[in-house]
Amino acid sequence: MIWATLALAVVVPILAAAASPLLAWREPVYIAAGFAGIVALAFVLIQPLLIVGHLPGLSAFRGRRIHRWVGSALVLVVVLHVAGLWITSPPDVVDALLFVSPTPFSAWGVTAMWAVLAVALLAAFRRRLRLRPRTWRIGHLSLALAIVVGSVVHAMLIEGTMEFVSKTVLCALVIAAFMKAIVELGAKLKPLRRYR
Repeated sequence: MIWATLALAVVVPILAAAASPLLAWREPVYIAAGFAGIVALAFVLIQPLLIVGHLPGLSAFRGRRIHRWVGSALVLVVVLHVAGLWITSPPDVVDALLFVSPTPFSAWGVTAMWAVLAVALLAAFRRRLRLRPRTWRIGHLSLALAIVVGSVVHAMLIEGTMEFVSKTVLCALVIAAFMKAIVELGAKLKPLRRYR
């Protein structure tokens, strides 16, 4: 049931966007960039489910391992999303990156993008930086919060190819999955604090 719900949450918004009449006037690169953004949002939903072990058939170890792979894939699709938009309209991307774009959704998207890149760098250099587990968790979760909030607000403010209802449901699931993960991770850490 969980896998079926997850599949619907991911596939329905993609199919709904693919059926949008707005695609008829868009360049292929722009369309690919848009769909990379939808896939990125789907990855943001999957990440907390993996880390707390809510996907049946996956052990905690395997879930964490896949969490790393999906994190790498998230970085890739975010880069494709931004690169595709850059190819079709460099001035708009420059304005967004400099936080001077007149469109409110741009700042939220750029914030989420920087948070994705920051968490990837933090994960890549975690051992070299010799981060304590507590410092790692706080940093990782803070950046994850920025990714979730930035991505959801970015998606909801855009009036484009994504169909409103399926987009809203996907965004609500992203928030719910993240909040549930925070609660469960907090509960797991409480017994550890008592024995410090």
